[in-house]
Amino acid sequence: MTYIWVGMLVLSVICGALTGRMEGVSAAAMGECIKAVELSITLLGSLCLWGGVMNIAEKSGLTEKISGWFYPLVGRLFSGVRRDSPAFAAISMNLMANLLGLGNAATPLGLTAMRELDRQNGERESASDDMITFVVLNTASLQLIPTTAATLRLKAGSQNPMEIITCVWLCSVLALAAGLLVNRALRGATRPRGTKSAARRIAKGGSRP
Repeated sequence: MTYIWVGMLVLSVICGALTGRMEGVSAAAMGECIKAVELSITLLGSLCLWGGVMNIAEKSGLTEKISGWFYPLVGRLFSGVRRDSPAFAAISMNLMANLLGLGNAATPLGLTAMRELDRQNGERESASDDMITFVVLNTASLQLIPTTAATLRLKAGSQNPMEIITCVWLCSVLALAAGLLVNRALRGATRPRGTKSAARRIAKGGSRP
């Protein structure tokens, strides 16, 4: 990503110099910086609101209840993660944030979940099946309330920012289904022998050999 952004900046400057529009490039750069700050402030309100709700849920013990709600379905996807583990709690809260359309709020929860999954994986160089499944689940996330997208549409002047909700449901369901199907089809394809049995022992509370 660093190379891509640097390349875009350099290309813009070169094109501006060759076409004699350097003033336009400078004005666009300064103007978009201001718009970026305004956009950040616009998103900050909704992120603070739902981030506060997530924090209250964690402090009040609602996190554990949410984990219990998710376990019958999500537990089948993560065979090496126990219900009472910190990893599953972080996964559940990440899913809840994504359901509310809070991509930025879901990021720190996703990082926490990956750290816990990596710890269970013995911090190996290769990712475990559960880690790969979580990446798929987080990337192709199911959204019930597209909060961030609706906020951006409202900022852009939309009269009905939530009118996209049906399309969001359809796209997120199809993306999630496709991702999980491919993940299941390729599950364990690149895993060294013996990892599956070790993961099962960890799930049952045992230790690695």
